[in-house]
Amino acid sequence: MEKVSNCFLCYWLFSSALITLLNRFYLTPKRIWFHLSAWVLFTGLSVWVLFGLSKGTPRHVGLFFMTIWLFSYGIWLARRIIVTYRRSVRSFDDTHSDYIAVYIKWMSIYTYWAVIYGVSCGLLTFLPDEYVYLWIISSIPFYIYLFCSYLNYLLFYEQVERALEVKKDPDADDDEEEAEASDNPQFYEGISGKLNDWIAGNSFTEPGFTIEDLARALNTNRTYLSHYIKNIYKMSFREWVTSLRLDYAKKMLLEHPEMNVSQVAEESGFLSLSYFSKIFTEKEGCSPARWRKGERG
Repeated sequence: MEKVSNCFLCYWLFSSALITLLNRFYLTPKRIWFHLSAWVLFTGLSVWVLFGLSKGTPRHVGLFFMTIWLFSYGIWLARRIIVTYRRSVRSFDDTHSDYIAVYIKWMSIYTYWAVIYGVSCGLLTFLPDEYVYLWIISSIPFYIYLFCSYLNYLLFYEQVERALEVKKDPDADDDEEEAEASDNPQFYEGISGKLNDWIAGNSFTEPGFTIEDLARALNTNRTYLSHYIKNIYKMSFREWVTSLRLDYAKKMLLEHPEMNVSQVAEESGFLSLSYFSKIFTEKEGCSPARWRKGERG
């Protein structure tokens, strides 16, 4: 039961570490005391089941319920990680022109893997001590993936941190309610014309800008602009900017045969050639080079 108690504590420590990467205010004294108290209670009950219940059916039933508690706790924490991750992805897509979410995608994959690994570890704790080496061997690929993913994340840590620092406007909630109150809100007036002028100037090819930068350039409210884009174009801010960049890239591919795909991607505002090729292929059904060849005959 010592190994089961360790699993309980590790579940919380790992989940807290991941969530804190996306929400620096996640760990609070109240939350820390709650999880530590739960761990102490779990450990105490585990000791009681192991030494206080008679061998046979009573102890087996007790072990079964402790296992269910452990797995339920792990699933609950995993769900919290996924919810935080998806909330961050939506926030990035609604506020940033670049695909910032790709830098934290590993957290989602790691969480699902952690659930599978955690369940398997929970089951392995009931194996005799001579088979503990199976537990150790099974952890090797899990921790290798964690190490490599986090090492890669550190390369883009500053970009993610800057994205997370984007705060909501003080009156954002009130603005959102006002924006949703009407199908044709008054604040749409003037945005369309200014936005068309901004698009005509190909300003969307500048990498790294946010919806706040665009709102400032158009002299409008960020929340109103976000709501306008979602209502008119039926997509997030990032998806909308990406569609503009793709159209511009196709134009560049046809009008500038001397430019290679990498140069076109950079001129169109894409920070990554692989990402440009990926979304271009998803939309057109072929690579940029093949599309250019087919269009030019």
